[in-house]
Amino acid sequence: MKKNTQIVLASRPTAWVEESNFRLQVSDVPQPGANQVLVKNEWLSLDPYMRGRMSDAKSYAQPVAIGEVMVGGAAGEVVKSNHPKFAPGDKVVGAMGWQTWAVADGGALQKVDASTIPLSAYLGPVGMPGVTAWVGLLDICAPKAGETVVVTAASGAVGSVVGQLAKIHGARAVGIAGGADKCRYVVDELGFDACIDYKAGNLRGDLKAATPKGIDCVFENVGGEIFDTLLGRMNPFSRIALCGLISQYNSEPYPMKNIGAVLVNRIKMQGFIVSDDLSRWPPALKELAGHVAGGKIKYRETVAEGLAAAPAAFISLLKGGNFGKQLVKLG
Repeated sequence: MKKNTQIVLASRPTAWVEESNFRLQVSDVPQPGANQVLVKNEWLSLDPYMRGRMSDAKSYAQPVAIGEVMVGGAAGEVVKSNHPKFAPGDKVVGAMGWQTWAVADGGALQKVDASTIPLSAYLGPVGMPGVTAWVGLLDICAPKAGETVVVTAASGAVGSVVGQLAKIHGARAVGIAGGADKCRYVVDELGFDACIDYKAGNLRGDLKAATPKGIDCVFENVGGEIFDTLLGRMNPFSRIALCGLISQYNSEPYPMKNIGAVLVNRIKMQGFIVSDDLSRWPPALKELAGHVAGGKIKYRETVAEGLAAAPAAFISLLKGGNFGKQLVKLG
């Protein structure tokens, strides 16, 4: 009899996430009820927001309870269906968690075409990370042609799409990434105008050289000292899309020194969650799918093999070990 392998939250981390915070368990494969489908997951998405769900601190979403399956987006194939819109063999994407089999309500799943775009891409540039990039850049930053957009974590799943979209829409794209290899990728493969290696030890000077006319938009994924340094280069009436603060997810908040720049330069700064306005998803996905299919948006994936590898891969993601989108291949 087939079994369902799951990873559940075993304990809440107090600082850095450890593998002991997770537990692997095996259970029977669930069966779908009315208007539900059974999905065999093939790909699991690992994303920074999951760190927040491991904590019981007040946030925009409910935390994962101890003993519950870890939350996460997954892509797979419908095996059984009690929903009129889905049939066995359909490829679907949804929030199905860290497990090899999942039952989901049909209304919570998205049917996708894996014949022209690989299924895994629907968890990356044509999925939640891509929509996050699209919404933050176009709705909040709204860069004009010729303006300078700076994106942190530029080689990651979200940041890589931000910079490429900025170029497509006529802006100048500057990335910040950790390491020479990542910066070469950002410039040579993704087409950014420049990339700053924050590990090189000259962040302030390199940033000044890469942004001679200042910064009109920051797409912020990291926070901490990097974000504080960026504030010192912002232009009057510039914009900040505050997407993430990954450098602070496992430590104390960074004491900002340049926050006064927000007032002096009349900067608009808006935090956002990609699920805030679901009406933006269809136009975002349509544009993103066209760019990925046409080769205008390139992407890279870091793939861990097997569900048991997910905890270590997630910890690596939080420490910047991934190149592009972090995925777990399940089948």
